Formats: sequence, structure tokens, C-alpha cells
Amino acid sequence: MRFQDVRGTRIRVHETGDPAAPPVVLLHGIGRSLEDWSSQHALLSSDYFVVSIDMPGFGLSQRMPAPTTLPVLADGVWATLDALGVSRPAHVMGNSLGGAVAMNMLASSPGRVSTLTLVNSAGFGKEVTIALRMLAVPGLGRQMLRRIDRWSAPRVERTLFADRAMVTPERVAMAIKIARQPDFAAVYLEIAKDLGGFRGVAAAWRDDLLRRVAPHVKPTMIVWGERDLILPCAHMAAARVAFPHAQSHMFPRTGHMPQIERPEEFADLVRPVLARIAV
Repeated sequence: MRFQDVRGTRIRVHETGDPAAPPVVLLHGIGRSLEDWSSQHALLSSDYFVVSIDMPGFGLSQRMPAPTTLPVLADGVWATLDALGVSRPAHVMGNSLGGAVAMNMLASSPGRVSTLTLVNSAGFGKEVTIALRMLAVPGLGRQMLRRIDRWSAPRVERTLFADRAMVTPERVAMAIKIARQPDFAAVYLEIAKDLGGFRGVAAAWRDDLLRRVAPHVKPTMIVWGERDLILPCAHMAAARVAFPHAQSHMFPRTGHMPQIERPEEFADLVRPVLARIAV
């Protein structure tokens, strides 16, 4: 793992595999980091150049100067890949917020996307955990984000997984470290408010984004965890409508991050999709 200068901003990246191999780009969710994709590096890098990124303002990356929105994050990812010298079309995978960013990347630069993998992705329904909706309450959101510590962080982590064994001391420590970054609260609130409010995820940006990606048909895999407490698995039905050509899979007894809870099964699932495109 290292930091890459991207337009004067320090962006944290993790690269594994042969840089000459087809690139796979991995994007995390809101308030998260590239650690959420660590296991997939080991499973995919034998055949692919795997790049996971702390998106601008998240993880340990600095924020971009502009207010944080989906287009700003998508542009930041493309700029990071440019800085890394990744010019070939990429297989893009996104979890949660990262899924919405991945769709923005496809909409803005379809020629640079080989395949799309959406993992418990935002963008397919208004329902979202009450914890995220409460961020829209004036004053309360910033207060909540400032209270991520060794008592509250384990509770947050437990909402992400069906298997509580996934709530490791290392993941809790990383969550606290991220929350202590200087721009963490500001960036989190900016993107949360851009996406919705107390009533849930806003329809306007979802409808617009799905309209913009519809003309760009790529091999697509839609994945969900049956026990997702953040974005309910019922959203998969809407995702199938939006991507009628896509393959899909529901992981039983799995939460918001199948790539962590079912790492080998996840890699086995996406490999045939990645193989459909020769780049």
C-alpha cells in the first residue's frame, strides 16, 4: 500500500499482480477503506492487476477541493488510475457507495469500463439503515461521526456482517483510525446529504444515474448479501430491472460485504464475468 499524488491530493492505493495484466478496480463504501477488498487481492491478482483505492476523502486519502459528490468521486478514481498509468479498460467493482461510483464511472467514460460488478450497491432503492438517515438531522450527524471510538465502533462494524466473527480488533482499530482523519466528518456528511436525507436515499440522482448507464451495456454481475442491514436485499429486484442483461447472485446468511464474508465464493463468482472481456 502506498500514497499516490493525484492533482496535488494524496490518494492511498493498494496494487497487486502484474501491471501488464487486465486491471481490476475495487471501490469501497461510505466511510470505509480499501481494506474491505484485501482478501480479493490475494484471490484475483494471479491473473489481474488489482487496484483498490481509498476514494478521495475516505480511508486515509485526502479529500478533493470540490464538495464530495458521486461525480467528484468517480472523477477522482479515474484521475487516480491515470496517475498510476492504468490506461487499459478496467473491470470495475464497487461495494455500497462504491457501486454508485462505479456506475458513474461507466456513465462518464464507458470506453474505459470492461465489466461492472455491483456488490450490495447503492442506487436501487430509498431504504437505507436509520444510522445513515440520522446523519441528515442538523447538528446530529457531525456529533455522531465524532463519537466513533472503541465503544461505538464495534457496534457499527456488527451492522455490516451476518457473521460477528468478522468484527475483528483490526477492523475496529481501522474504523477508529479513519474516523480520526481531519476531513472524515465533513466528507461523510457531504456525500450523505448529496445522496439523500432522513426519508432515505433520494430518487432524483438514482433515476438520473440509471438513465445514463442504460445505453452502455457491459457484462455485469449484481451481488447481494441476504442479511444486509444497510441496503436491504430487496433492492436486488430493482437492480435486475435496471440491468436486464446482468447475472446476479444472492449470498445466503451474508451481510453488507460478501467480498469479505464469502471471499472465495465471491472470487469464483466474478471470475467468469471478468473472463468474458479480453483487454
